[in-house]
Amino acid sequence: MTRRLLLSHLSLMLLVLLALEVPFGIFYARSELSRFSRAAQQGAMTLAAVCEEKMEHGLAADLPELARAYGRRTDSRVLVTGSKGVVLTDTAAAVAVGKDLSAEPDISTALHDDPAVGTRTDPSTGGEVLFVTVPGGSEAIVPCVVRTVYVLGPLKARVRAVWLALAVVGLGVLAAVSLIGFVLARSITRPVRALERATAQLAEGRLTDPPPTDRGPPELRRLAASFTTTATRLQHLLQAQQAFASEVSHQLKTPLTSLRLRLENFEPHLAPCAQDSLDKAVGELERLSRMVQGLLALARLENSAIKPEKVDLNAVVADRAAIWTAFADEQQVDIIVSGAGAAAGTVRVWAVPGALEQIIDNLLSNALRVCPPGTAITLATVTAGREGGRTSPVAELHVIDEGPGMTEDERRKAFDRFWRAPDADHDGTGLGLPMVRHLTRASGGEVSLEAAPGGGLDAVVRLRCAGSHPHRERPVISTDVDLCNPLPQR
Repeated sequence: MTRRLLLSHLSLMLLVLLALEVPFGIFYARSELSRFSRAAQQGAMTLAAVCEEKMEHGLAADLPELARAYGRRTDSRVLVTGSKGVVLTDTAAAVAVGKDLSAEPDISTALHDDPAVGTRTDPSTGGEVLFVTVPGGSEAIVPCVVRTVYVLGPLKARVRAVWLALAVVGLGVLAAVSLIGFVLARSITRPVRALERATAQLAEGRLTDPPPTDRGPPELRRLAASFTTTATRLQHLLQAQQAFASEVSHQLKTPLTSLRLRLENFEPHLAPCAQDSLDKAVGELERLSRMVQGLLALARLENSAIKPEKVDLNAVVADRAAIWTAFADEQQVDIIVSGAGAAAGTVRVWAVPGALEQIIDNLLSNALRVCPPGTAITLATVTAGREGGRTSPVAELHVIDEGPGMTEDERRKAFDRFWRAPDADHDGTGLGLPMVRHLTRASGGEVSLEAAPGGGLDAVVRLRCAGSHPHRERPVISTDVDLCNPLPQR
């Protein structure tokens, strides 16, 4: 931001300098040439009058000395011709005396009683010269013509010196403006950088260095004060919510446990016909307990923040599959691992610490609840490459079951809290998949449910490969909660 402010300030000043100095330099160069031309023309006319007077008195022999004296005094070359354009004298000795120059344009113009002034290139030196050719007298027959030639090198040197002075002055002004602009830009951007640091700290969970409210322009001071007030209130709200979640978790465990014990104490005193109602009441109490724990877990997840770390996807998949194999064997369901293990190599992805294990546990728990005996659950890892506008490679984890599957509308609603499939015959709470989505997004990835090719459901978790930077725009969360007992969803 400092660089942009400084560049805009310098660009404006550069345009102002160009608008002022360029026209001034052009005007100075033209005015100097015009002044020099007028002075040369007046001198030539004076010399022509003297030459005319000399010729009238028969003193034409004095013309060479007169021309040389004028040339030395004005630093010019002088050529004088007679009434028919014949050269009488030339101080530069470039044209022989007696040569007829009446055909040359400036001499011809002067013989017709009109002066000629202009610039041309000198053949002998290659430089630009100014010539002034004037008639001597105003009679019908011009008695003589005087041509004076001036080298324009000194005049151009003065003009270049003025242009150089203008450039130096412009650079000096730009340097001074740069210094002033840099100081002003820093005074403006310093509070902005402080706000940026404070925003980053707040995004990480706690504001430890609030921005100063006594620096910068008044608008930025008010913005810093408002931000500090908002951040303070937000931290207080988050702390209150965290304290509430912690206290509720502690306070609810005791009455729920006590209620279950009291219900179980009724069992010896109940008639056999009431036993079924007691079992359903105990089951609903257990479901309520799991639901409360799940809500509190989600509250803790949403209230704290950490950054994703590099995790070996294949290693975690192989480890969780080995742990869940015993549970799957009890239900006569096989767990097949594809693309993971030591032979598959290492696939490192970005994930919040502990999140990947909990994602797999929840998905396997859901799959086991719907898989009939004699079927299998497949865990497959695939490196999908860049897709969907992503700028970095993506690794996919597929958890494929052979259960009844879901319709497209059910798959779309499955990540809503407390949603359960209409034909669900288990005691799930509807919080497992919301946790999976929350943990996946916290890791910078996405999760979706798709129909498996052979029937059933394919839960796809997409995570960024560790060769790229973790997603910095998503909020990241902590997983310091107990999700080892997955909560079923469908």
